[in-house]
Parts: sequence; C-alpha cells; structure tokens
Amino acid sequence: MSFLKRIIFSLQQLHHHHKALAKIKRNTPRHNQLQNLSPATLKQQGVRVLVLDFDGVLAAHGELQPTPELHPWLHDAINQFGSEHIFILSNKPLPSRIAYFKQHFPGVRYISEVKKKPYPDGLEKIITLTKQTPETLRLVDDRLLTGGLAACIAKVPLIYINHPYVNLSKRPIQELFFMSLRFIERIITQ
Repeated sequence: MSFLKRIIFSLQQLHHHHKALAKIKRNTPRHNQLQNLSPATLKQQGVRVLVLDFDGVLAAHGELQPTPELHPWLHDAINQFGSEHIFILSNKPLPSRIAYFKQHFPGVRYISEVKKKPYPDGLEKIITLTKQTPETLRLVDDRLLTGGLAACIAKVPLIYINHPYVNLSKRPIQELFFMSLRFIERIITQ
C-alpha cells in the first residue's frame, strides 16, 4: 500500500513541479556525473551542504560501497565542506552501506528512518540538522521523479546526474528496470 501511495504522491507532485523538472533536465550538461563536479566550485557558488543519492550517483544499483574512482572526490568534498555537511540520502539505506561510510568516511551521515523520496522528509531532516536554508543545500540525484521531486518540494536545488553509474553485466534486470524508469522520466518531463 505504501508503494502505491508513493506513486500517487509522485504523480500529484509531478503535476505541480513539471516545469521545474523540465528546466532542470534542459539545463543539465550532457553526461553529467558526480566526478565531473568540483567540490571547490560548488562551495564558491554558496553551497554549504551536499546531499548525495547512492544508487546511480555513487555506484551502480545494488552495490554496497561507492565506486573506487569516487573515493578521491569524496575526500575532496569532505575537505571542502567538512564531513558533517555531507549526507547520503538513498531510498535503500542498507546497513552495510551505512557501516561502510562510518568506517571509511567518518562523519558523513547516512539519513535513514524517513519516508522515501519523492517525499521531502529526508531533505527536511537535513535542513533541521544543519540549520541551513534550503538554497544552501544541493541534492545530487539521478532520478527526476524521486530525488528531483523531493528537491522541488523542499525547495532544495538539484544537481541532476543524467549519466549514472550502471553495471549491466552484474545486475542486468535491475539496471534495465532503472534505465527504463529514467527514460520514461525524461519523456514525461519534456
């Protein structure tokens, strides 16, 4: 039942935020990935808090840790913002992922026990924890109808990752499912 409620909520919010999502999609550079973003530039632009999705942004779907090529980027982000201003907001807050961040990136907080995106609860919790205004946060997400909608509802700027990490050889069915969802999202947000 909660899955159906989330779909209905998503469709209602899509109606309200369609233009904003279309603008985000239109203004995002091609092949946008997390490693192409400069933490120093984000900080110069006034960003104070980074909120990162996991699946697609930090690793392919189903992975238990970020892809190794992103470790230098994460360390750079921690140097720029401080670990207390970097959060992971995933619809799959697996205990092994949380433990990995505690061990390898201490201080980076994994937000759990909130309603899944597109509900804005996770972003609102981060705003409360950091005492920052929504416009000083950046959510980095690869899905328009989950993270994108949550960002629009919470009035948090979104960095849309339109070239997510994918591993078709390891999880073909799961990856094809999410590739299909992203394709549909891009079509309905025209």
